Amino acid sequence: MFSHPHYRSLPAIASLLEAIAAPAVLLSPDYEICAANEAYRHTFAGSDNDQVVGRHCYEVSHGYKVPCDQAGETCPLRQCFESGQRQRILHIHNTARGREHVDVEISPIRDEEGEIRFFVEIMNPVQHGDCPFEQQMVGYSPAYTQMLELLSRAAASDISVLLLGESGTGKELAAQYLHGHSPRRNNPFVTVECSGLTESLFESELFGHEKGAFTGATHRKPGLIEAARGGTLFLDEIGDIPMPMQVKLLRLIESGSYRPVGSITPKQADFRLICATHRQLGDLVAAGTFRQDLYYRISPFPVLLPSLRERPEDIIPLATHLLQQLSQHRVLQLSEDACDWLILQPFPGNIRELRNRIERAILLCDGSQIEPEHLHLDLHQFSQHQGAHANHTPSAFIAHDGLPEIMPLDQLENAYLTQLAARHVGDNANLAYKLGISERTLYRKLKQARAENSSNMDK
Repeated sequence: MFSHPHYRSLPAIASLLEAIAAPAVLLSPDYEICAANEAYRHTFAGSDNDQVVGRHCYEVSHGYKVPCDQAGETCPLRQCFESGQRQRILHIHNTARGREHVDVEISPIRDEEGEIRFFVEIMNPVQHGDCPFEQQMVGYSPAYTQMLELLSRAAASDISVLLLGESGTGKELAAQYLHGHSPRRNNPFVTVECSGLTESLFESELFGHEKGAFTGATHRKPGLIEAARGGTLFLDEIGDIPMPMQVKLLRLIESGSYRPVGSITPKQADFRLICATHRQLGDLVAAGTFRQDLYYRISPFPVLLPSLRERPEDIIPLATHLLQQLSQHRVLQLSEDACDWLILQPFPGNIRELRNRIERAILLCDGSQIEPEHLHLDLHQFSQHQGAHANHTPSAFIAHDGLPEIMPLDQLENAYLTQLAARHVGDNANLAYKLGISERTLYRKLKQARAENSSNMDK
């Protein structure tokens, strides 16, 4: 196998792989694994004795029969071969522990004539380490993977990161991920809740105060900047900071120094800054309520956290993770119907809403299996109290929305249910009651209607 002149140096190259602590392999241009270190065999093959040499990397890492770029993914080896430069990408690999996000770095090895003959691929699983179970991030969707790749690239540096996204998308968890994968991980992670703080309270909390600085200041109080020394300072909902405090925050970031309230002696700060907001800071800058210079200071590396609507394939893995986290000593699982129900929900409150639903379901479930009735909120009595205006007959609904006078019954039902569901978001229990069918039947019909609508759109 290795008689070709290009393979003469293979044993020497392969021996160097063992000097790499992370899982590493030597690959040929046709994706064949020519050598692998012990860390790779242990992590991706499940045992030191499992044979990986001679197999294709995409077969071992993904279970694919074709290279990644032919399976709809970005292939770092192909990119490296075409560019001739080192490449780095986040992939989902099959490891001995299951599916994991892996930070893949691949570099070319050239011969004496400068031709690429091999590739060294180093892989670092990014989700494991000392991170507590409740702080672990979960997801496998493309939107989530793209976000995680940005976080992984930023984590090792001291660059300021601005986390953007709707409420409940997990911005504080993302900030903890950045801290936990940074060189500052062994130092404090300090959160400042900016929303609702008055100007004077914000300054005292952030900078601290000296004894006698104001009425009631009976002792010196260190600020959160001091508490975060050597670690990470996380400013949550930074868009809510009062304008006068924005000036002082800008000065802190630019100079690296601050003065506690009532002090004339400046102190040096030492922290990594991470900010988050669900607001559109660009609009606030245009409206004059957020300083443009501060905006540029806090946003050299913005990261958008996707909503659950943008990552529906992550709903069940997230729900399962939350169930394990919140059920404590009970052994609970989601039924198939519960999974179907969860997938159909819009979750405007994102992960926070999903967590609330799971926590409530645990309290309502007496058995070992979570069902849809444990997850939904019974708004039937509330809806009855609203009056008869919420009651729509099929004929009136159809006339109002201008559907054709005659159409196949199955299409009519699909259109009717789709439009009803859009008007009764999050209230499937009450909707099923009004339609005179069970919730399970409604879930099945909605699933079928959405599949039919998607199929029609593709034609």
